[in-house]
Amino acid sequence: MGDAARRLSALAEQALGAPLPVRIRAWDRSEWGPPGTPLLVVRRRRALRRLLWKPGELGLARAWVAGDLDVEGDLYEALELLAGHLWERGEDTGRSTGSALLAALRDPALRATGAGLLRLAGPWPPPAPPREEARPAGGPLHTVRRDKQAISHHYDVGNTFYEHVLGPSMVYSCAYWAPDSTLERAQEAKLDLVCRKLALTPGRRLLDVGCGWGSMALHAAREHGVSVVGVTLSEEQAVYARKRVAEAGLTDRVEIRVQDYREVDDGPFDAISSIGMAEHVGSARYAEYARELYALLRPGGRLLNHQIARRPLKDEAHYRVDPFIDRYVFPDGELAPVGRTVAQLEEAGFEVRDVESLREHYALTLRRWVANLEAHWDEAVRLTSPGRARVWRLYMAACALSFESNRIGVNQVLAVRTPSSGASGLPLRTRDWR
Repeated sequence: MGDAARRLSALAEQALGAPLPVRIRAWDRSEWGPPGTPLLVVRRRRALRRLLWKPGELGLARAWVAGDLDVEGDLYEALELLAGHLWERGEDTGRSTGSALLAALRDPALRATGAGLLRLAGPWPPPAPPREEARPAGGPLHTVRRDKQAISHHYDVGNTFYEHVLGPSMVYSCAYWAPDSTLERAQEAKLDLVCRKLALTPGRRLLDVGCGWGSMALHAAREHGVSVVGVTLSEEQAVYARKRVAEAGLTDRVEIRVQDYREVDDGPFDAISSIGMAEHVGSARYAEYARELYALLRPGGRLLNHQIARRPLKDEAHYRVDPFIDRYVFPDGELAPVGRTVAQLEEAGFEVRDVESLREHYALTLRRWVANLEAHWDEAVRLTSPGRARVWRLYMAACALSFESNRIGVNQVLAVRTPSSGASGLPLRTRDWR
């Protein structure tokens, strides 16, 4: 047996200034590091070449998606142990310590470390990125065309794959948990919470922006008697949602369109739900998004904006989109602090009446989705690809930990297009909703 694992551990310790907190198994089957910890498996020397050509999170992501890197043991524990060394962002700079670490290998003070890594990496030509990596069209961000392409990358990977991950509810956003709840009951509770905040009653008209597989539209029409227009940019989602609507006998009350929210021209609506969609809008377009939704509401109409938020940085100019998320999960997606979201909704004319954090609820939801994926792993791989399944497992597990540790959050913002009379239509005790 060789000694690649020992050498890798030594090189990592030189660069980090501290031992790696996990055990390593290298391609030559050698192992090194603290016993009883999760095993970081470097299956191929190609993983090192990926890191040398793309230092930081993108190189790590490519190695993970390609199967050059893996974890044996508890994935959550491994991610928690490695977070401070490889992925966690500094609050002041937004720069990952992984990028700083691997860039340091080019520093003259660590030349021996870098040379050692080069020798271990083997033949030098860089490997091609995994085929699961997104390559959006050029041009400005968040045009209708580019957004449609980004949405297709994430959602058009097969509806059966999402059935395995999300379960029968087919709701791809944070559930609303009670102590003894199941995923299905928690997702139904979330949909009903949104409907109650929007005061949906028979005869009213709802626009569901980013309607996904139609779950919110179906719930609102079936349980609250409203008419719904649901819009999505995903062709596969629309086909699936229309089938569900037809099977439920609700075609007279629910219309599903493949349409950008900027192209909706048949307002006004009594209410708008935007659940897990605003993360795709982008900072440069968010003011436009808020103005468009404001214009589509009748006076007195309500918006429920359910959106993931990041922690604010001391210098917002340092914010950078996570390379793994950008290339493999949500191309062109951006997160903003909740304060900025509230401010931009108010600048568009809305009166913000309630903000509810569901941070812990999303962590619970993601852990259930990971468990679903792992329980259907072979089928998920067959339906998509080994790389795609690995993307979703890492993404959802890492996000669960980020919600648990308060690195990111999720909030429901209830806003009203308050008429000039000032009558918002909300109860004195807001959490009664109606």
